[in-house]
Amino acid sequence: MTMKRPPGRNDPAKPKRSAYDKALGLLARREHSRRELETKLHQGGYEGAETSAAIERLGEQQYQDDDRFAEALLRSRIAQGHGPMRLRVELKKHGLTDARIRELLEAAEVDWDASAASQLRRRYGSVGTADPAERSRRAQFLLRRGFAAATVRNVTHTDVDDAADGSD
Repeated sequence: MTMKRPPGRNDPAKPKRSAYDKALGLLARREHSRRELETKLHQGGYEGAETSAAIERLGEQQYQDDDRFAEALLRSRIAQGHGPMRLRVELKKHGLTDARIRELLEAAEVDWDASAASQLRRRYGSVGTADPAERSRRAQFLLRRGFAAATVRNVTHTDVDDAADGSD
């Protein structure tokens, strides 16, 4: 007795979804940048022209919007305690311009010193330390989270190399 298997992902009888349908499904789950959608569709085997047309159509219908994506990503990452330098790098990877990233960070009106201090309290408790090695460890923690050297210096009272700093 042979069993007929139900249609699955790789079933040749099942027609392939259009690039538009695939991208719409991705956007139904969460916001995506244009660059991210292009990459995912390309990895899914969709051709460049079909991908471009699908993303253009989604943009015209306001289903895909890089500004909306960037604002959502920014809010999320700020809530997670990431600093401005790390946010710049992540937004740049999604294809946003430096000018637009600067506008978004300014519009967010974040007190980066308070955010960095909050991250220190979360990680190390509210007790400060006089040990230089421990202060250095705490400073490195904040630098890895993307806070500027000046912010880290203000919060940890530790000398930090300004070469690690881009700008706030």
